[in-house]
Amino acid sequence: MTKDEIYSELKNVLVKSFMVDESAISLDAGLYTDLDFDSIDAIDLAAKIHSVTGKQLKPEQFKEVRTIGDAVNVVDELMRNG
Repeated sequence: MTKDEIYSELKNVLVKSFMVDESAISLDAGLYTDLDFDSIDAIDLAAKIHSVTGKQLKPEQFKEVRTIGDAVNVVDELMRNG
């Protein structure tokens, strides 16, 4: 999976599962500041990532995620390094 594919998949998840307006989604968009995520939403997103990738994110990996771009990078690393 390329970073573009990861971004596209995350975008789909955010729109369908979290009712985020697609126009608000960009690599620089902050999960907490721009998309109004809370800690429960972050946990739900980590679970959605697991269901899409089949890989489990460790809490310490996801703790540093602040933007969509951060999420793409974490998923990319997870896919490459397992």
